[in-house]
Amino acid sequence: MPQINNFRNSLNQLGLVVLLALFLSACGATQQIGKGDKRFEMEQYDKAIEYYTNALANAKNPGEVNYKIAEAYRLSNRLAAAEPYYKAALDAGFKKEDTYYYYGMALKANGNYEEALNQLEDYARIGTNPKLKGLAAREVEQFDELSEIMRGAQVFEVQNLTALNTEASEFAPYILNNELVFSSTRGSGKTFAGNGEGFIDIYTIPLSDSMAETGGTARKFDVGNLDEMHDAMATFGNEGRTMVFARGNEGSKKGRQNVDLFVTYFRSGSWTEPKLIPINDARAWDSSPAFSPDSRTLYFSSDRNGGLGGNDIYKVEVNENGRFGTPENLGPDINTPGNESFVHVAPDGTLYIASDGLPGLGNLDLFRVENGKPVNMGAPVNSPGDDFSIYFQSPIRGFFSSNRDGGKGGDDLYGFVKSQRKQVNFYVDGTVFLRREGAKQQTIVPDQVVILQNEQGQKIKETTSDAEGKFSFSLDTASTYSLVSEKQGFFTARQRITTVGKIPSQEELLEDVTDIRLKATLVLNEIVKEKPIVLENIFYDFDKADIRPDAALELDKLVQILKDNPGISIELSSHTDARGSDIYNLDLSQRRAESAVEYIISKGIERSRITAKGYGETRLVVRNANTDADHQRNRRTEFKVVRIQE
Repeated sequence: MPQINNFRNSLNQLGLVVLLALFLSACGATQQIGKGDKRFEMEQYDKAIEYYTNALANAKNPGEVNYKIAEAYRLSNRLAAAEPYYKAALDAGFKKEDTYYYYGMALKANGNYEEALNQLEDYARIGTNPKLKGLAAREVEQFDELSEIMRGAQVFEVQNLTALNTEASEFAPYILNNELVFSSTRGSGKTFAGNGEGFIDIYTIPLSDSMAETGGTARKFDVGNLDEMHDAMATFGNEGRTMVFARGNEGSKKGRQNVDLFVTYFRSGSWTEPKLIPINDARAWDSSPAFSPDSRTLYFSSDRNGGLGGNDIYKVEVNENGRFGTPENLGPDINTPGNESFVHVAPDGTLYIASDGLPGLGNLDLFRVENGKPVNMGAPVNSPGDDFSIYFQSPIRGFFSSNRDGGKGGDDLYGFVKSQRKQVNFYVDGTVFLRREGAKQQTIVPDQVVILQNEQGQKIKETTSDAEGKFSFSLDTASTYSLVSEKQGFFTARQRITTVGKIPSQEELLEDVTDIRLKATLVLNEIVKEKPIVLENIFYDFDKADIRPDAALELDKLVQILKDNPGISIELSSHTDARGSDIYNLDLSQRRAESAVEYIISKGIERSRITAKGYGETRLVVRNANTDADHQRNRRTEFKVVRIQE
């Protein structure tokens, strides 16, 4: 008994130790979360992530901690990294509403488009936050344009400037006096607590034709670059004698609003002390400046009050004396409820922007403004990541920044050059018609939904016919599609369209980009019960009912009709000519009808929807037939609708 009592005492002591360890772990987790919350409030997101991660294993509320980690990544511009943490929060039962929306956006940032669409559709349907619900609905609507953006012509070839890039971030390229000026978090020595990288400084390096392969030594620019401050995104006007750049984190204001535009002038061989530009809003984030080629207009991005979304693009006139006028918002044709920034005006005057509020591949995409409207530049310039701060060195080459997969650091610099291969874009232009029984002519159908399916029958996109019944889709090369349209009381209209084998040779193409437009016609035929419809080219061998390969191809069309119109049931009938005895012809036609029905059932059609009937020679189309053509018209296979499920 003493041994048993000792054993029990040992177990009790062990239990107390375990409970004490669990209690201390829980207390430690609570302390770590508290420290993380303080850093989070100070917008020191990288340090907050460290504390939250340490607490995660022993946290009583892992869903909430995962959510906080995800938010810290999102708010420090690392949305793609937030995806698994949003998912973990939802899997743990964390129900904060914005988790559902931002999880969808994180999925998109990682190129998981189908999952992102499903997530955002769900949120747009059940969400209650008006702002996020509206943003989700906008994203869902824009997904219809995603496939077209991805199918766009590959106008440029891109290359990572691996010899120049580092494990830090490099972005905002600009060419001045045959040198590449850029911004980078390299070499600052101190870490910015917001994202764990160094403070941003402006650098310069001699420009070369092989910057991807050869490096060289980058040096800090001659002005700006103060310790523990961000100096970035330099733009130059007046033939390089005026420089405007963004500066932040000087400590007088809290957090993200602490970014302003500064100007400096090159005089007597050196740059003047940078001064605040009067166009700054003390309560806002003002950044990403860009001069027009004539230096008379300065574009910039700001989240000041009165805008249309997060960051909007503004412009301000600069007079001959260098005085700045009143900032003007570029309006809803350019700005969205999302963020627009990183402006560039190419030498030909074309405006380029980065936006996460316009239809794109994920996060920030690059757009050029054509006829006052932003147009997505497509892949490979854009990716699911952030693609921004483009700069055209000439009409066919330049640089941009991206944090896409496969890079060397956070943000990397990429070079681009216009592709020498001529491009072909395929489109199909169609018209929808409706044909009623007994009508003398068919009529156009406006506002009719038309669906584009791939070769596997999966929906790719849909559109609606215009007032003239017309519609259009962009197509891939070497691909086969179906155009499908449905209307109650009418047979589903379907047409196959293909681009296979239709690309001209490079020698035949006269333009850099050629559009090839295919034509299509969809006719919605009224369903009329008991009206016989002849199936053409259904032939049988003499005295046989076996389905020949050529007949199978025609019967497959009827199978498709039955699949497209699941509410109809039919009678399939076989008919013979008048040669041969009545009994023989009835038996032969019945066997042929049954053989055809069995073939159709083997393709997945329910037996209850189709009946076989042999009529022999009792329903001749051509009586007193004398020619082979007349006999052939009598030897026919037909179907008619006998039931319509309402």
